[in-house]
Amino acid sequence: MSKHTSHRKEACSEHGSAEVHPSEDTSENTGAPEDDAPPNQAPEAAGEAEEAGGLEEKVAALEAQLAEARDQFLRKAADFENFRKRINREKQEAIEFANQALLLDLIPIIDDLERAVKSAESRAEASPSPDFTGLCEGIGMIEKRLVSQLEHKWGLKRFDSAGAAFDPTRHEAIMMEKSGEITEPVVQEDLIKGYMLKDRVIRSAKVKVLMPESPRAEGEPPEGAGGSDSPPA
Repeated sequence: MSKHTSHRKEACSEHGSAEVHPSEDTSENTGAPEDDAPPNQAPEAAGEAEEAGGLEEKVAALEAQLAEARDQFLRKAADFENFRKRINREKQEAIEFANQALLLDLIPIIDDLERAVKSAESRAEASPSPDFTGLCEGIGMIEKRLVSQLEHKWGLKRFDSAGAAFDPTRHEAIMMEKSGEITEPVVQEDLIKGYMLKDRVIRSAKVKVLMPESPRAEGEPPEGAGGSDSPPA
């Protein structure tokens, strides 16, 4: 009997070794899907993308504001530089032309001396006299010295206009005469001299101007000549 019992125990042990232990992994048999990614990963990625887009928009807006501020700064700097140059120029002109009013008061006196010299020279030619000639030369020396002092020390300069082209900014036409030998207005004679202070005309010269004759219209016959439509004699 013991022999039979041992045989049954061996059979049971063989049968039991073929059974599946409940603790073994059965995931393959259940067929459940595996998901390695965390459940909140997609919403977090979308939030990060939206935040990055917002930052880019802020950066672009700040760059536009910076460019506008830089442009305004450059404009203000240029305006200030132009203002500074204008102020310096006006200040320099005020210094250079501070005596303009005084010099304008002296110019008529120089005109009188010049006329006195010319009158004395014409009378000396008509009736020569040693005393009168000496007086004439003395007045001429005073006039020349005064003009020279005003020119070298204060920048007042008298200019001649005879023979020059007529310039409205320098000349004032008192008399006019027509001439067929010129094509542009020309100063024929200085009646009263003009004066400049530095590079500015402070008194225009009063002059006699030669004006060109009016040009004959194209196809117009000469004066005195009969036209093609004139009736036969």
